[in-house]
Amino acid sequence: MSTTEAVVIKVGIADVKIARFPDTIRTSGLGSCVGLVLYDKEKQTAGLVHVMLPDSTLSKTAELNRAKYADTAVQTTIDMLIEAGCRKFALKAKLAGGSEMFKFKSTNDLMKIGPRNVLAIKEQLSLFNIPIISEDTGGSSGRTIEFEPKSCMLHIRTVKQGEKTI
Repeated sequence: MSTTEAVVIKVGIADVKIARFPDTIRTSGLGSCVGLVLYDKEKQTAGLVHVMLPDSTLSKTAELNRAKYADTAVQTTIDMLIEAGCRKFALKAKLAGGSEMFKFKSTNDLMKIGPRNVLAIKEQLSLFNIPIISEDTGGSSGRTIEFEPKSCMLHIRTVKQGEKTI
């Protein structure tokens, strides 16, 4: 009988990866960025994408990083999970981040990247009929998150606020 040691799969900024039990998946540096976890509980598999911006039309490069933008990251993560054996109808979501790291005197919503990221992700999840099971969004502090595909628990460490699990 072989034993596989669990590893923590690290997801960078504007990156997406898949994890299967016994592994966990983690991203850090979530300020205005949002960490979106899509998972299939029965398959004990999850995808984590670290979304930076709400809209890919803001891209100034010819080659688009689909994990960077909310409007492309959700579809990309779904596609990767289906390729990994997950069932689209079984996918559920948890998310964290979307802070307003800097307060601007302007009332211009364009500068409110965190809330715009959260809204854009929620719009995409709605389009794909993926329910949001829980979230920890907003505020003004950075976060690190780690997801366990077997328990479907999202562990969140928030700067100066401690830890919680959703």
